[in-house]
Amino acid sequence: MASLFSFFKSAPAAPIAADAPVQLGTMRIGLGQLLVEGGEPMRNLARAVEQIAQAAAQQCDLVLLPETLDFAWTHPSALTEAQPIPGVFSDQLCQAALQHRVYVCAGLTERGTDGRNYNAAILIDPQGHIIVKYHKINLLAVELPYYAVGQTLNVVDTPLGKIGVNICADNYLDGLSIGHTLARMGAEFILAPSSWTVDYSVTEEHDPYEEKWIKPFSILANLYNVVVVGTTSVGYIVGGPYEGKKSIGCSLAVDANGVQAQGAFNEFAGQLIVADLARPHRPERGTAIGEMLQAKGYHFDKMPSL
Repeated sequence: MASLFSFFKSAPAAPIAADAPVQLGTMRIGLGQLLVEGGEPMRNLARAVEQIAQAAAQQCDLVLLPETLDFAWTHPSALTEAQPIPGVFSDQLCQAALQHRVYVCAGLTERGTDGRNYNAAILIDPQGHIIVKYHKINLLAVELPYYAVGQTLNVVDTPLGKIGVNICADNYLDGLSIGHTLARMGAEFILAPSSWTVDYSVTEEHDPYEEKWIKPFSILANLYNVVVVGTTSVGYIVGGPYEGKKSIGCSLAVDANGVQAQGAFNEFAGQLIVADLARPHRPERGTAIGEMLQAKGYHFDKMPSL
């Protein structure tokens, strides 16, 4: 063993071309496209725990689950039954992360210490600890009776890379400043638990999400060289302002080279999509990011026409 160590210690390093791409490894991520039933947190969490186990069996490093997977998005029961974080619902996800030694990012409804509800997302490490908790900022008008607006953004360093978390409509074009900020904070991966919905009559042939989701994900990915991943729920919506609509999956993973993974577009398409996503190289920090954006033709000083 000593001689082998000496060989590696003394062997000359291979020359590296100045323009050679930096290899930082990959993240194997499971996009848990989950059936979420309105007002049925125990059934929903049981499915979430099962998908975590499935992802671990396929050697995933991280599992990304949908928005408000406990009660479903804007379900009235959340107004009276939401739990704190940490709490009984988040504890189940933490236990699953610890049992299977994977990172888990998931959306839950949080009853805050201030007595208000929040549309929350948590990132759990393989030791079962919550290392990020985020409250959705870009709330739709129909969400405002259900959730208070979030006030913080966070990026966390992990062995997989720098991870930022936001939620669903935070990645609308009109909310893209949230993703810009996460990227300016150094995020290499932006994870977005989501619940994408359409009218009951919309089918795969009328997929509206090319413009609505692929476009903003691609803007961030190409400007900053980040990976943006959204996992969505499936199923018909019962209760609340969107009753009768449906969640249709279409989970996405997009990097600077385009769409790397995509779930089926269908209200019945509960599935686990496994993707190996290259960790991007993001050497710029601080004002160097602005200089990079300017070099790409991004304008900071343009006001919209009035």
